[in-house]
Amino acid sequence: MPSRSPRRGSVRDIAAETGLSIATVSRVLNGYPHVAPRTRDMVQRTADRLRTRGADPATATTARTSSPQPVYVRCPYQLTDYFGLIVSSIAETLSVHGRRLMLDAGQSAQNEDVLPTLADRADIDGAILILPPEPSHELVALRATGLPFVVVDPRTPAPRDIPAVSAAHFAGARAMTAHLVELGHRRIGVLAGPDNWLAGQARLAGHTSALADVGFLTDPTLVRCDEPTTEFGYRAAGDLLDLPDRPTALVGFNDKAAVGALAAAAERGLRVPQDLSITGFDDIDLAQATTPTLTTIRQPLREMGRMAVSLLVRLLERHQLDALHIELSTELVVRGSTGPAPVR
Repeated sequence: MPSRSPRRGSVRDIAAETGLSIATVSRVLNGYPHVAPRTRDMVQRTADRLRTRGADPATATTARTSSPQPVYVRCPYQLTDYFGLIVSSIAETLSVHGRRLMLDAGQSAQNEDVLPTLADRADIDGAILILPPEPSHELVALRATGLPFVVVDPRTPAPRDIPAVSAAHFAGARAMTAHLVELGHRRIGVLAGPDNWLAGQARLAGHTSALADVGFLTDPTLVRCDEPTTEFGYRAAGDLLDLPDRPTALVGFNDKAAVGALAAAAERGLRVPQDLSITGFDDIDLAQATTPTLTTIRQPLREMGRMAVSLLVRLLERHQLDALHIELSTELVVRGSTGPAPVR
């Protein structure tokens, strides 16, 4: 009968005696940072006791040391152009580092209660969470377990000690509205995302800032918020364009919303950009397939994925991270959908 591996057995022995998960014990024995001091002390004391009984916890490192486990990537959304680009970049970059990806994606994944048990899984080394819908306190609790993870584009403000990568949403939206202001637009409708998303709040703040530079306030009656889809853009733009004093420009906080706005404008016989300017945000491929092509803000989606992997690998290799929140620059891309404000 084959003997049980002492390496595996000692980890299980420590977990059994402390009541901790195998994954947590492994992280302590492998020297991973960000484990609660009380947990680390409990594991070390138990390891010392087991050593006197003949087991050697010094060899109790898990298979992760010689054969890395996959990185768990959670993207609880449809893998459209936006999320697909990020996930593809993560997969390619993990491969460069000799690591595999374990993907949990799709809208239905939002209903799964994943984070509370994620640290108990011995089949992953770390995680990348893309726009996590979970509240901040669940991220804080996950951080306390010692599982290395990085957040891409936080949905809510990320605590300071949680590594996060995002785009410069405020600066991007400010640049877009400043572009419209230079063209003479002042009455600008906003097709925003959900008002409880951090990115949406930052973009609205950037838009407001650019208007304030020329002495105007954002008119709340011209702001519509919902999930960033083509259907939302079509519906919200139609609502704004049917106002007695309709806007001369529409700012979409998403390219798909802007595409919906183009359809609503065409339905009403409005020419873009002669009668109405429309802008987007993201610069997915769709932005160059419209007529006219879409003025938008280019997000560094692929770089966001690459940077998230870079941060996670540094955590896995127990490097010190000083810059935990990284904001990547955006770029204004002017195309055919914006022009001077019409004279009324």
